[in-house]
Amino acid sequence: MKVLLDAFGGDNAPHEIIKGALMALDENKELVIEMFGDEAIIKAELNALGYKGDRIIITDAKEVITNNESPVEAVKTKKDSSLVKAVEKLKTDDESIGFVSAGSTGAVLTAGFLKLGRIPGIKRPALAPAFPTIDGGQVLVVDCGANMDTDEYTLVQFAKMGNAYMKNVLGVESPRIALLSVGVEDKKGNEVTKKAFALLKEEKNLNFVGNMEARDALTGKYDVIVCDGFAGNVLIKSIEGTAETLIKVMKRCFLKNLKTRIGALLLKNSLKDMKNMLDYNSAGGSPFLGVKKIMIKSHGSSKAPSICASIKQVITFNEKKLIENIEKDIVAENENA
Repeated sequence: MKVLLDAFGGDNAPHEIIKGALMALDENKELVIEMFGDEAIIKAELNALGYKGDRIIITDAKEVITNNESPVEAVKTKKDSSLVKAVEKLKTDDESIGFVSAGSTGAVLTAGFLKLGRIPGIKRPALAPAFPTIDGGQVLVVDCGANMDTDEYTLVQFAKMGNAYMKNVLGVESPRIALLSVGVEDKKGNEVTKKAFALLKEEKNLNFVGNMEARDALTGKYDVIVCDGFAGNVLIKSIEGTAETLIKVMKRCFLKNLKTRIGALLLKNSLKDMKNMLDYNSAGGSPFLGVKKIMIKSHGSSKAPSICASIKQVITFNEKKLIENIEKDIVAENENA
């Protein structure tokens, strides 16, 4: 069971990326990780971290794709980059079950789209992060940034991919699928979402529950939120920003005086649970749904726990046969068209 890792992708590469890989190896004794990046630096990091095992393969890659580069141009020209080499290996190596990178989102998506390829019948792959809800469940946002503009048919496919994810990965029997809009009424939204609403209502194999507003994203009322990448990206960054702000405000309030410090001490465990729920580092990354193999895009500022969680996501998605189940649903759609 081999997972490919872009060791030089992300703000904290390569130290935190490699550290996260070692955490994953400690948790799964059947796992092998192939790291892509400057071999000498990777070996030095492994030595510094005290790694003496034999379950890491290193593929030398001298170039790094940064966030400041054009994703398409970088993927086409930087053939010796850690990202490009890893995705090319993912495509050709049957033993590789998936790939993780915290690097440039645009470059990861471009490499997946151009080099790995789409599942037959998929119009556009989508990034789909899962967020914790206040009732202890999870809600999947499809798409959160891969496609800035979509048509109504693509939104329906997003719903089907999200449906396959929730059913097969999280065991939700009949996922509640909602369309992100500016109101819950049937006629709310722009022209594309109105058309998508009509199409989704006709889908007999989907539990489409109608439009939803962004303020209800984490309430637990929905299992899948369908939207274009522009709206989805604004939604998730608003959630992340609100969570970070809330934690900072609460910390400031609790440190105000002796009474509030005592209150914070009494609530210590509850506050820790809340912080963990809102911390993306514990959840892993976003799967790139619709491509032929498992690709996980971790947050750019990911540290070791997030990288470890992303690697574990690859293993889970492989065990649950996520790609095969998405392909089955899309093939069934084409046959019924």
